[in-house]
Amino acid sequence: MTHKSKRLTFFLICDFVLFTLSIFLAYELRFSGFIPNIFYESLIKAWLVLTALKFAFFALFGIYKVAWRFVSLNEARKIFIALALSECVFLGIFYLFDDFFNPFPRSVIGIDFVLSYLFIGGLRISKRMFIDFRRVRYEESTPCIVVGATSKALHLLKGAKEGSLGLYPVAVIDERKSLIGTYCDKFKVQSKNSIKDYAQNGVKTAIIALKLNQDELKKLFDELVSYGISDIKIFSFTKNETRDISIEDLLARKPKDLDNKAVSAFLKGKVVLVSGAGGTIGSELCQQCIQFGAKKLIMVEHSEFNLYQINEKLSAHKDKITPVLLSILDENALDELLAHYKIDLILHAAAYKHVPLCEQNPNAAVLNNIQGTKILCDLAKKNGVKKFVMISTDKAVRPTSIMGCTKRVCELYALNLSEANFEVSCVRFGNVLGSSGSVIPKFKAQIDANLPLTLTHPDIVRYFMLVSEAVQLVLQAAAIAKGGELFVLNMGQPVKIMDLAQKMLLLSGKTHLPIKITGLRKGEKLFEELLIDEKDIQTKYESIFVTHSEKCDLKKLNSQINELLHSSNVAQILAQIVPEFKHNSKGTV
Repeated sequence: MTHKSKRLTFFLICDFVLFTLSIFLAYELRFSGFIPNIFYESLIKAWLVLTALKFAFFALFGIYKVAWRFVSLNEARKIFIALALSECVFLGIFYLFDDFFNPFPRSVIGIDFVLSYLFIGGLRISKRMFIDFRRVRYEESTPCIVVGATSKALHLLKGAKEGSLGLYPVAVIDERKSLIGTYCDKFKVQSKNSIKDYAQNGVKTAIIALKLNQDELKKLFDELVSYGISDIKIFSFTKNETRDISIEDLLARKPKDLDNKAVSAFLKGKVVLVSGAGGTIGSELCQQCIQFGAKKLIMVEHSEFNLYQINEKLSAHKDKITPVLLSILDENALDELLAHYKIDLILHAAAYKHVPLCEQNPNAAVLNNIQGTKILCDLAKKNGVKKFVMISTDKAVRPTSIMGCTKRVCELYALNLSEANFEVSCVRFGNVLGSSGSVIPKFKAQIDANLPLTLTHPDIVRYFMLVSEAVQLVLQAAAIAKGGELFVLNMGQPVKIMDLAQKMLLLSGKTHLPIKITGLRKGEKLFEELLIDEKDIQTKYESIFVTHSEKCDLKKLNSQINELLHSSNVAQILAQIVPEFKHNSKGTV
C-alpha cells in the first residue's frame, strides 16, 4: 500500500469513528447523559444519513487529498463548510421525511455540528501542531535570520521546522516600525539593529523574504555585509523557492515601462526573421517573438551548435519555427530565403562583438559586420520586407575599437537606406548580464577554478541590463518605429567592474582570491557611452530615447565599404567614414 493510500485509509477510519462519536455525544448532551429508549432508532437513522453526507461533502471539497503538513486555515474553512452543508442537507431531508426520523430532537443537529468540527479539526491540526512546536536540532542545521516579516517568511519558517531548508531560523528582522514587536510564527519581530548581535554570535546566513526593487536590494545587501553576514539568500517570488543571491540580482536594472500588450500587438501575425538567432541577444529575440505571438519565426544562424540550442529551446513550437543554417554573407541563399518566406520584420542581431578578437581580425570584423549588414539590408529592401531593426551597441558611440566603428558604419548604412516602404531603425544598448564572453561568465569561471580575477583597469565601468528586459525594450522600440530612428536604451547607472569583482568574490565565499590588473586592451574604453543627453527625445517609454544620426551619401558610403573590404589598413578607412573614431590601437597599462 502506498503512503497516499495509507493516509486516506487512516483518515477514513478516524473520521468514521469521530462521526459516530459526535452524533452519540450530541444525543448524550441533549438528554443530559441519559438517552430515552424511544430515541435510539432515530439516533441510528441520523447517524447513517449524517455519516454518508459528511463523507460525501468531504470528498467533494478534496479534504482527503490534503497531507498532514499542509493543513492550514484554508483546510479548516473547508471542513467547516463541508460539515455545515452536511447538517443543512440533513435538516432538509428531515423535514421531507419527518415521519421516518420521528421522534427526533432537532437540537442534536447543532450539537453534532459543533462536536464534529472540534473532533475532525482537532485530529487534522494535531500533527501540524507537533511540527510547528518541534525544534530542529541546532547542531544539525545552519543558524540563520529571516529578513522580512511576510507571508513568505512564514512559508520559510515552516520549511525550516520540517528540516527541508537545512537552516535553523533564530530571528525574524524587519525595519517597519508597525511590525517590530509583533510575532511572526513564534518569533518576535526585531529591528535591523539586532542583526549585528546575531552576527557576532556566529550567525552568518540571512534569507531575504521581501519583494524589493534593485536599489532596495543592493542597500539591504550592503547592510547585511556590513553587519558581518556573508551567506545571503533570497526568496524567489516567481519560483517560490529559496536560492543564493546572485550578482545578476544586484546589477540588473528593472525597467518599469515593459509593455507586454504593445509588443504582443506588434508581433501578432507577423513573419519574423532573426539573424544571429543563436547568440545571446538573438536567442532571446527568438523566444520573445514566439512568446508574443509571431505567426512564423525564421531563425538564421551560421553556427550549427548555436542554432541547435535555440531550436531545442523552442522545440515545443515546431509548427512556428524554421531553423536556417546560413551565413548572412551568402547573398544568393539569403535572397532565395527572403523571397520564399515573405518576411514582415527582420531583427538583425548577427555580428562579431568581442572587441579584442575584432582588433586582431579587423578584416573579418568588416566583412561580417559591415558587409553582412549591407547584404541583409539590400536584400530585405529588394524583397519587400516592411520593417528592419538592427541591434547596435554603446561601443558605436565615439568608437575607439574596430568592432565599435564597424557597428557605427552599419548604423549609417542601414538608417540611410530607410524609406516609406522600408522602415529601418537601430537600437543601441550596453552589456547584457551573462552574455557569452562577457565579464560575468569570465569571472565565474575564474572563481570556480580558484584563479585570480583579471581586470583590465581598476576604474573601468560598464552598463548592464538583463537580456530579457533589453530585448523587450528593443521590440517596444520596433513597435513605435516609423523608420530612420536611432533608438537608445536607458541602461541606468554604470557599474564599476572592480566593485562587481569584489561582490562576486564575496558571494562565492572566496574573498581570498586576488584581483589582478592587466591593463586596457586594444580598442577598449574606460567608460562606455550611450549618448543620452538633453538633445535626445524620450519616447512614450521612459527607458527608450531617440537620438539623431547623420545623413550620408549612400553612393560614397558604398564606395568606401568596397574599399574597406579590400584594404590592408582597415582603421584608416574607418576613420574616414566615421570622423569621431579615435582608435585605441595600443591599449594602456
